[in-house]
Amino acid sequence: MVAPDPVDARLLAVLAESGRAAVHEIAQRLGMDPREAAMRLITLSGSGLPLLVGVECDPNGLRRALANAAAYGNYLGPPPSGPYAVHQSGPHPVQQQYGPQGPISQPFPAQQQPPQATWGPPQSAGWVRADQPQPKPVVSRTGKIGSALEADSLEGARLSIQLVEVVDPADFLFTAAGYKLAEGERAVVVHTEVTNTSQVAYTSLPDMYLVLVTKTGETVTKAPVSLSSRPAHKLGVQPGETAGGHSVFVLPDTTEIIQVRWSVRPEVDLNTLVWTVED
Repeated sequence: MVAPDPVDARLLAVLAESGRAAVHEIAQRLGMDPREAAMRLITLSGSGLPLLVGVECDPNGLRRALANAAAYGNYLGPPPSGPYAVHQSGPHPVQQQYGPQGPISQPFPAQQQPPQATWGPPQSAGWVRADQPQPKPVVSRTGKIGSALEADSLEGARLSIQLVEVVDPADFLFTAAGYKLAEGERAVVVHTEVTNTSQVAYTSLPDMYLVLVTKTGETVTKAPVSLSSRPAHKLGVQPGETAGGHSVFVLPDTTEIIQVRWSVRPEVDLNTLVWTVED
C-alpha cells in the first residue's frame, strides 16, 4: 500500500481519534470542503485500509426535504430507467415517464363545478371564492446589511438569517488572532445570525456556503480560520434557537465586494439569499 499524502494522513488521524464521525464534522475540523473529504475517504476505503465510509439519514426529515424541493420545482422524481442525458436541453418529460402530475390544463365547464363557498359580502375584501387560486406571500431573497431574510434548509427547517455586520477591512482582527496576511491581502469578517423558526432541526454549518461576491462577479469562499474575538458558527441550529457566528475571508486588497450571498447548497437556487454591500 502506498503511503497516504499529508492531507489523507490528517484525515485518517482525525478519524482514528474518534473511530466514528460524520464526514462534514471531520471536514470542519480540518477546514476542508466536505465534498473533498468524502472523496478522499472513499478512495482510501478502497485502497485496503480498515475504513468504511457510510451514510445515515432521518427518513422523515429526508422525505420533508424532498417534498420541499418538489414544491420549489427542484426535484421532479427519480430518473427514468436507462442513461439520463444530462446535456439534454429543455424540460424533462416527467409526465410521459411517470404519468400526469396534475389535472389536464383545459377549461372545466362551469356548470359541472359544484357551488363554491363564499365568505363575506360579494365584492368586499372578505369575499373569497375557493375555485380561484389565492396569491402566495412573496418572500424577499434580497436585502442590505442588517436585513433578516428567510430560507428553507434541505431538511425542511425554516430559517431567518440576518446579516448583522461586515467588517472590511478586518486586518487588525486577523492579526490579533495570531494570523499573518500576505503582501497585498486583506481580511474581511462577516457576522450573521441564524434563527430556526420551525420545528425541524437544522443540522448543517450555518455559513457552509456563505460567500462574498466581487464587482467582477467572482466569489470568495471563507478561510479555514476562526478568531478568538469573533467566534465562528457552530454546527446546527435547533428549533426556536438563534445562533450567531463570524466568517473570515481573505482576498486581494484591491478586490471590491458588492454582495454577501448565502445558500443551502454550493450552487445558486431559489433559496439563495443576497445582501447588497454599499460603500
